[in-house]
Amino acid sequence: MPAPLLFVLSGLTQYLGAALAVGIFGVVAASTVAWLRIAVAALVLVAWRRPWRLAWGGRDLRTAVVFGVVLAVMNVAFYVAIDHLPLGTAVAIEFLGPVAVAAVTGHGWRDRVGIAVAAVGVVLLAGVSLDGGRDAVVGLVAIGVAAACWAAYILLGRRVARAASGGITGLSVAMAAGAVVLAPFLAGGAGPVLRDARLAALVVAIAVCSSVVPYALEQVVLRRVRAATFAVLLALLPATAAVIGAVVLRQVPHGLEVVGLLLVSGAIVLTGLDRDEPATDEAPPPA
Repeated sequence: MPAPLLFVLSGLTQYLGAALAVGIFGVVAASTVAWLRIAVAALVLVAWRRPWRLAWGGRDLRTAVVFGVVLAVMNVAFYVAIDHLPLGTAVAIEFLGPVAVAAVTGHGWRDRVGIAVAAVGVVLLAGVSLDGGRDAVVGLVAIGVAAACWAAYILLGRRVARAASGGITGLSVAMAAGAVVLAPFLAGGAGPVLRDARLAALVVAIAVCSSVVPYALEQVVLRRVRAATFAVLLALLPATAAVIGAVVLRQVPHGLEVVGLLLVSGAIVLTGLDRDEPATDEAPPPA
């Protein structure tokens, strides 16, 4: 399956999970909801992949643990940010992480021009608002942390995806590590979920839709493409949201939103997916 289509599927599940999460924010703090996503997703992935069956090298295990902590902090920081900033502003600023990765790791002018075009498209699609309210500083700091973590997520995630004991199995170890490291700080607010079966079911659904499926699909994509190309493909997520809004909610994009969609599409073509590494689901041979 082509990498762009995998990203579209990833985006669809993420937006479904976000829709489910809306009803929880009034009961559980946004940061705790983000941690619960990671913790439940870790349980699902560990039960599915059973990572203890593999022989883990010290380097692969350390990389997976660091990747998991980065992934968990990224999710928590983003949830805190959107609790203080308009969603469009947060999405646009967070995209600075992929922009930095493409700028540093890109090969030639096409990668760098492509990510610049994609960034402009994301800004137009996100509907950036400069009015963030009195507590916008908290949101800006949080989204800055999320952007930095997103950049690290791309680089570390590719290493996990291509490791002999990596891929989705490596992701299961990573998520478990992230959940454990952040548990002392965020688990205390999960009481309402433990006492309400309906909330617990919603959290499981959110974890599967917003973490298990999209991050597993991204592990597949990270095996197949360069980091710079992956960064550009991330622009498909807000583009997918615009398309789904038009089809499902009849929120037809117009004006600058249409320009944003065209820019994102052009950026993906410009990066030249045919120049990426051969598609493979097998781990590379050991050195």
